[in-house]
Amino acid sequence: MVIQWFPGHMAKARTQVQEKLKFVDFVIEVVDARMPLSSRNPMLDRIIGDKPRLVILNKADLAEETNEWLTYFKNSLAMNAKEPISTKRILKAAKELLADKIEHNKERGIQNIVLRTMVVGIPNSGKSTLLNTLAGKASAKTGNTAGVTKSQQWIRSNKELEIIDTPGILWPKFEDQTVGLKLALTGAIKDNIYTQDDVCIYGLSYFAENHPDRLEKLYGVLPGESIPDYIIELTAKFGYKDAYERFYNRFIIDVRNGKLGRFCLDRVEDASNN
Repeated sequence: MVIQWFPGHMAKARTQVQEKLKFVDFVIEVVDARMPLSSRNPMLDRIIGDKPRLVILNKADLAEETNEWLTYFKNSLAMNAKEPISTKRILKAAKELLADKIEHNKERGIQNIVLRTMVVGIPNSGKSTLLNTLAGKASAKTGNTAGVTKSQQWIRSNKELEIIDTPGILWPKFEDQTVGLKLALTGAIKDNIYTQDDVCIYGLSYFAENHPDRLEKLYGVLPGESIPDYIIELTAKFGYKDAYERFYNRFIIDVRNGKLGRFCLDRVEDASNN
């Protein structure tokens, strides 16, 4: 399976990020804690450069191995972006990140310092949800599907923080197709551009290897050595006859809704070896 997706507004968004970067003090990068490495846009390192960056491991309530990833990333926080306390935590971390700049401004007599930031992340990482939490109201359009935000807007969080929103950006193609499967399984890619059978097989293989007991608890059948045979068995068990796509859809939704528990599709040791 080859997943490629780089619509026109994505290219425009990349340009917008580059143009607006000079107006902010630091960047907030939102990643999915269920796949902290695979949900990062590799283009961002080149675009952001040396600009101070705070990495938010969002959806931490659905993920495991979060502490290991907090150690891996510099200047990072793990959270559920819907939590109101997120604003205080981010502002505190931002002040620590920009301590030298803040102190320099105070020495110049500037006391009421407003920090400006840009929130970036791939579609459906929870970027807009975080923006709404920071703003304290639904200022940024949100949704559970990829690619909801299409334009930029400045949002005032409080007297100390201003944010510029940017559309979610994916990169032109995935060099590692497994990354595409991870993004599809968790909902970062629109459902109409990938084949569910490949994504289902990947997801079942992951849980069969790492959490077979969860599959047995949820579906009443322990996976064997053959994932295709397992799919056939479960499709029949649920009365779907030969409509395998019904089970594909059911499994993918179960994963996204957390019915199979916390998980992490990326491994810190693999990231450290790259």
